[in-house]
Amino acid sequence: MTDFGEIVLNDTTLRDGEQAPGVCFLLEERIRIARALDKAGVPELEIGTPAMGVEEQEEMRALVGLGLKPRMIAWCRMQESDLEAARQTGVTTVNLSISTSDQQITHKLGRDRAWVMRQSDLMIRRAREMGFTVFLGGEDSSRADLDFLLRLIDVAELAGAKRFRFADTLGVLDPFTTFERFSALRVHTDLDLEIHAHNDLGMATANSLAAVRGGASHVSTTVNGLGERAGNAPLEEVVAALRQFGVKPSRVDAKALQSLSALVAEAAGRPVPAGKAVVGEAIFTHESGIHVNGLLRDPQNYQFLDPAAYGRERHIVLGKHSGTAAVLWYFDAMGIELAGSEARQILDFVREHYRTSKEPLSSQALKSCYHALKKHEASSVQPATLALRVAC
Repeated sequence: MTDFGEIVLNDTTLRDGEQAPGVCFLLEERIRIARALDKAGVPELEIGTPAMGVEEQEEMRALVGLGLKPRMIAWCRMQESDLEAARQTGVTTVNLSISTSDQQITHKLGRDRAWVMRQSDLMIRRAREMGFTVFLGGEDSSRADLDFLLRLIDVAELAGAKRFRFADTLGVLDPFTTFERFSALRVHTDLDLEIHAHNDLGMATANSLAAVRGGASHVSTTVNGLGERAGNAPLEEVVAALRQFGVKPSRVDAKALQSLSALVAEAAGRPVPAGKAVVGEAIFTHESGIHVNGLLRDPQNYQFLDPAAYGRERHIVLGKHSGTAAVLWYFDAMGIELAGSEARQILDFVREHYRTSKEPLSSQALKSCYHALKKHEASSVQPATLALRVAC
């Protein structure tokens, strides 16, 4: 993948993320999240929708008043009343959103393409007169006619917009189509281009990368992929993927991602699955005997992401799929040297334990097993696993 230099991440956890069903951030939670995003080096935050009312405006004003480094952005419709509401928040940048697909233009707005052109021109110019930096948000861009999008971008650029956000509002894109669309947009315009990908088909991260390869300069994200329906492109996945494939996002500290994920998960009331990419508790944890044996020889045999780069450590657990190499390593880490036969007997017990309980054994329990094994008489008719079961 070509190195495209610095990619700017526009995190919308505090706007689109909070639109996830049942999620409501208290002001103190929004402040903690904004500060954590700032500390992690995220350069842009979309912090809310001023048209929601006075309380939303006050909370957005409180976020602006923190004096954080990221650019603070308000999401607005193409209406002067939304711009007036945005002015009450203290933000200096607005994302003016309007439907771009014929489906939404006709059946949501009850308008036509010509009206979208006129209204976009009018409101972008009005927003600039009010002192705002303006981005044009193309809602449902992924279902819009490409030629119409290009003409709309021309209107926006002439009116003074600085960026076009291509929104895959329903999450219908695939990476191949995304690349083609952004390649066409990039050839046509010098405006900054942003991808806003939803995850209905599980492709938001892949689509975001494809957009970057096609010419996107900005990527919209949310922490943990929080958002409507299946959510948005997860910040942590986009950061990790850009790092791995030779694109450096703006100042984002990969080591801050897990704590940021935990903070948002708690505030949203949505626990992070153990196997969640990049930030899940289990992603640097290994059990399979074949994998563990390979890891102990050289971590790169079965390790693509470096846990240290994300402030994490590699863990090896003993379970149903473990091998004797893992048992020997585990006990060695506890300062106990096992013979090969002892490792095999303990492994037999570990496997039986998992089949019946599906729960891990603590280090203390494993030490107790070891001491029970040492006391077990080799000539005893009682199987070693039974003796261990009684002792542990």
